[in-house]
Amino acid sequence: MKIFFQDPRVLIGLIIAHVLLFFSFHDKVIFWYIFAGSILILIAYAMFQEEVDDNVSFIQYIFLGALTGLLLYSIFWVGIRGMKILHLPYDTSLRNLYKWFAPTIFWQYIALVLVAAPGEELFWRGFIQKRLSKMFKPGFSILVASILYASVHIYAGSFLLVLAAFISGFAWGYLYLWKKSMPLVIVSHIIFDLMMFIFLPLH
Repeated sequence: MKIFFQDPRVLIGLIIAHVLLFFSFHDKVIFWYIFAGSILILIAYAMFQEEVDDNVSFIQYIFLGALTGLLLYSIFWVGIRGMKILHLPYDTSLRNLYKWFAPTIFWQYIALVLVAAPGEELFWRGFIQKRLSKMFKPGFSILVASILYASVHIYAGSFLLVLAAFISGFAWGYLYLWKKSMPLVIVSHIIFDLMMFIFLPLH
């Protein structure tokens, strides 16, 4: 709780995120309407609190963003195949996640690329992690930010989604710490989402 007393804006941001994501996941029928609006609110909050870091060139953040997005997707692909080989009970949970929350119509795909991916990075890495890094060592800041990022996904009722959020959050957190470039991390997130939901879904 020390971090919240040191910087109450972190606590306020987390409360807002939890409330918004609770309502987003609450009704699967209107998930994308509520989720897209929620992310826009988080973007506005984050942008009022922190400046956007961009310490690499355009070519670098496009290339490294695409490369790391593909690499992260590959890690998830291997993980799913590993669970299949070990006969772990993941299949129903994975299919339900795609059924309930994957975009299905054009505007939802646009929202995924232009709202969800940038918004999550601006809030969780560009605001939450950046604030935590002012109080803790870099590695610990990434860990805590990743746990907090994963925590808002509990309302989906899927441990698989929470685990996926933690792993991806940690990867993007490290990437953000390494390159100090928000556009790079956003590109990575977009490429990852495109692979997961359009080109090579895991279900």
